[in-house]
Amino acid sequence: MLRLSFSRRPLRFNFPARTSRGALAEHVAWYLYLAHTAEPTTVGLGEAAPLAGLSPDYVPTFPASVAQLCERFNAEAFATFTAADASAFVGPGLPSLVFALETAALDLARGGQRQLYANAFSRGQAALPINGLVWMGDAPFMREQIRQKLAAGYSCLKLKIGSLDFATELALLAEIRAVAGPEQLTLRVDANGAFAPADAPARLEQLAAFGVHSIEQPLAAGQGPVLAELCRTSPVPIALDEELIGVTDPARQAALLDEVRPAYIVLKPTLLGGHAATRCWIALAQARGIGWWMTSALESNVGLNAVAQLTGEYEVHGFAQGLGTGQLYHNNLAAPLRIEAGALRYDPAGVWELPA
Repeated sequence: MLRLSFSRRPLRFNFPARTSRGALAEHVAWYLYLAHTAEPTTVGLGEAAPLAGLSPDYVPTFPASVAQLCERFNAEAFATFTAADASAFVGPGLPSLVFALETAALDLARGGQRQLYANAFSRGQAALPINGLVWMGDAPFMREQIRQKLAAGYSCLKLKIGSLDFATELALLAEIRAVAGPEQLTLRVDANGAFAPADAPARLEQLAAFGVHSIEQPLAAGQGPVLAELCRTSPVPIALDEELIGVTDPARQAALLDEVRPAYIVLKPTLLGGHAATRCWIALAQARGIGWWMTSALESNVGLNAVAQLTGEYEVHGFAQGLGTGQLYHNNLAAPLRIEAGALRYDPAGVWELPA
């Protein structure tokens, strides 16, 4: 018989992580443990870490939902349970719990070794290129992050914008381009919906002068016709991020992509409803010639590992993914994940720290 249990861990940032929606000092992760009662030491591990201001399940009742999920699961006395069963069992409205239960089931099925898939990344044979993330802050703070990322050998930087005055943010981009041109460094920006529709066209023209690869979510979500027109006319390719959250029906997903026609979509399995839901978005995007990349959503190393191994199922062809969040916390779980020269690597023989 299978048994599901959980624990809670507050993750503490090394610095106040600022976006256009405010600053974060702590992020709570909930871990699901799935095991056979006959073999309790072989454990499948998954992480649910809903994100304030973004996750549909970041609500006061979430702790009760975690406990109730485990109670319901254990009452069923399952002899078998697969990742494919997770979405229907958890139900709509709790995407991070679907992700966690899928991950735990995948992990248990492969022996509880945190190797969820059999691909070149999970076997330690290939690295995933990642972007260096530059968080919002005052100009000196952002300037120092940029210096560190360039020194560390990143070939792609992503800047969070929208909290400083726009002229200061443009000046930072000019500084970067004075050091590294478009042929040396790919620049992405993420506005987190900070631009007003009236301001967006002019701001995108100014960003284009710096050879910006793409901008994530320039407008707040839910402005379909306005966003579609902006995607059609923008000199900077637009990537959808927050726009995808909560759109779970494949027909609605297809309609959204057909209406807006973005250049890219940004995929966060914790927010979108897990592994299978993310694969659905990828299939829809690829059928329409829309690019995509994967991004972790401030999970600990357990969730980051799951997102990275899912990414490893696809050929990314050197295209930078958003998987550089493992160094954000001073109390992250130790894991055999490391960043070398702007790429994420996994050591299947490495040691994992289990959450208490």
